[in-house]
Amino acid sequence: MQFAAPRIDAALIDLDGTMVDTADDFTAGLNGMLAKLGAPATSRDEVIGYVGKGSEHLIQSVLKPRFSADEAHARFDDALAIYQAEYAKINGRHTRLYPDVAAGLDALRADGIKLACVTNKPHRFAIELLEQYGLIDRFGIVLGGDSVPRKKPDPLPMLTACDALGVAPDVSVAIGDSENDALAGRAAGMATLTVPYGYNHGKAIQTINSDGIVGSLLVAACAIAAHNAGRPTV
Repeated sequence: MQFAAPRIDAALIDLDGTMVDTADDFTAGLNGMLAKLGAPATSRDEVIGYVGKGSEHLIQSVLKPRFSADEAHARFDDALAIYQAEYAKINGRHTRLYPDVAAGLDALRADGIKLACVTNKPHRFAIELLEQYGLIDRFGIVLGGDSVPRKKPDPLPMLTACDALGVAPDVSVAIGDSENDALAGRAAGMATLTVPYGYNHGKAIQTINSDGIVGSLLVAACAIAAHNAGRPTV
């Protein structure tokens, strides 16, 4: 992989599917909601195809095959409120940290890289999850899907995070598991890296137009360190 900037100074990192596997949390929260709506349950396999575009998209996607278009629209506001209440009960309960996340974050920080967590997850849920895994103090800023007016793939969250960190987008890299992360990063004018183990809306990661695929955040940290030191990256 090659970065256009001579040095990378910041990394903006996604949460769901990148640092933490939260698919079972989403599934549990949605099934709590669907039970109260009297609708058939969902599954992890179905949910994975919907993750990454924010809670509103998640609810719309789950309602669509279970109700008529008019009924899904009419039920949406109630469904979203029920889902958020259900999710608040179980946030973090059915999750796991992906391998080498903490080591990768520590390696980035040791090399002087500023860190932001930029997710489409509601901010309060993101904060709770990062606190649960002891990661919160590693980030200069955490932005959720409700922190700014537009979510990824819009570049606004990325640009807002760069402003908060005091870095330019062109010396920053967006790291995530989905096309939305790469699209947001590119639109903001930054480099992009993709991890292969997340969700990507149920699509193959090879469809993502990013600057490279990295096996973990630690691999990403090593690639950035090599680039900043003027060594070849792979």
